[in-house]
Amino acid sequence: MSKNKAGRRGLSLGLRREQLPGLRGGLPLRRRQGISLRLRRGICYLVLALISAVCLFAFYILLINSTRAHSQIQKGFSLLPGKSFLANFASVWENKTILIVRGLWNSVLVASLTALLSVYFSALTAYAIHVYEFRFRRAAFYFILLVMTIPTQVSALGFVKLVGAMGLKDSFLPLIVPSIAAPAVFFFLKQYMESALPLEMVEAARIDGSGEFYTFNRVILPVIRPALAVQAIFTFVSSWNNYFTPSLVLTDSGKKTLPLWIAYIRSADFTKFDMGQLYMMIFCSIFPVVLVYLLLSRFIVQGVALGSVKG
Repeated sequence: MSKNKAGRRGLSLGLRREQLPGLRGGLPLRRRQGISLRLRRGICYLVLALISAVCLFAFYILLINSTRAHSQIQKGFSLLPGKSFLANFASVWENKTILIVRGLWNSVLVASLTALLSVYFSALTAYAIHVYEFRFRRAAFYFILLVMTIPTQVSALGFVKLVGAMGLKDSFLPLIVPSIAAPAVFFFLKQYMESALPLEMVEAARIDGSGEFYTFNRVILPVIRPALAVQAIFTFVSSWNNYFTPSLVLTDSGKKTLPLWIAYIRSADFTKFDMGQLYMMIFCSIFPVVLVYLLLSRFIVQGVALGSVKG
């Protein structure tokens, strides 16, 4: 009996070793798989680092040239910074022909208000369609998506005529108020609410006696904060880079936004222009965008990931 038991035990142990190759020959295989995984990961990191370096190289050259004088830039390419950063900034600040500082302030004002109003009212609209049950709810949703497919250039002529009839030429209102209707922002926030906002939370707030606007402002907005930050970045950058609409509305030099002044600089004669001052102007135009991105970038991955998942 003991021999039979020992034989069966050896047979079962042999089967287990054949079924589990890690007991005998699987450890080197796992090591090879681990080394292969680390190698592939290292190659991916190397490729991404090279792509990032290529993308950031242009910004580095821009920063370097903004610290160099016009005579130094004319001598050729350099990787080392100069000592004329403050001088270039002072010349930009004191320039009476190209009002870059004024344009910078105008762009900050328009882009900030546009991002704030667009995100808030789009979130309010998405909340209403997500939470409330009413007739033609689905039709309203698809109508808003249909508006998203209409290019801005199609309605440009009517928009200009309306602005002129209302006496809003050289005013920031035509650039800010229409941003309340932002179908793309609405759609993203609606999808985000479907994945991250349970209706039980709204019902619990109502049971506690909370009003609808109080619930939205104090309960819902903190929950969807990552999505709001993502859309605020995208809307801010889009408004900051917007050239088409301001070119139709703004003609006064004191009201022009930064893209209009950058377009004016691009059409200038570079042989008669201070290149150090030019690079400083471009640096000033991208610095606020980089600052906004750095302040809100931690919400981007979380916001995009949750906003793209339903259920």
